[in-house]
Amino acid sequence: MDETLGYEQARDELAEVVTKLEAGGLSLEDSLALWERGETLAKLCDRHLAGARERIENALAAAESEGDPTTR
Repeated sequence: MDETLGYEQARDELAEVVTKLEAGGLSLEDSLALWERGETLAKLCDRHLAGARERIENALAAAESEGDPTTR
């Protein structure tokens, strides 16, 4: 998996893959290779989003504990 791609890059490439697959006219081998690349990109996007979700949840939890006088 290409870990160097940021979320936006992976998302944009995934959109290109989908467009090419939807256009058709590719050989079976090319279609399968694009499908596999799309699966890889989708997983990478999911991981980026999960990481962002975790950061937001941690920030919210920290903000709540700072505002709660019983945790001081």
